[in-house]
Amino acid sequence: MEHEKSKEKKQRGGARPGAGRKAGGKNQVTIETLLETLHAKTGGHSYEQLLVEDFLQARINDDKQLIMKYHNLILNKVMNSLARIEVTDSADAVELKKLAFADALAKLAGIKEE
Repeated sequence: MEHEKSKEKKQRGGARPGAGRKAGGKNQVTIETLLETLHAKTGGHSYEQLLVEDFLQARINDDKQLIMKYHNLILNKVMNSLARIEVTDSADAVELKKLAFADALAKLAGIKEE
């Protein structure tokens, strides 16, 4: 019985003759093609314009659930590119970090302090 199950498993999966897209096939979907089609079908509106219009329509309709989805989209995608973190250290802090790094490197390399 075990032997029969192993034979079944060997017959499943793997490449099959004639499967998949043919070489040189033109039916591959790309983001660029989708955006160009969207632009053409919407009278020249960009994807960003459509998002804004849809967001405003959700606000006009007072669709709280859809409004929250748009806020999440904006906060997760757009704000990441706008957020900046600036770290400034005093000269003393930089010197302490240099000494600590040199000390750690010396310990890793097995160099004894003099």
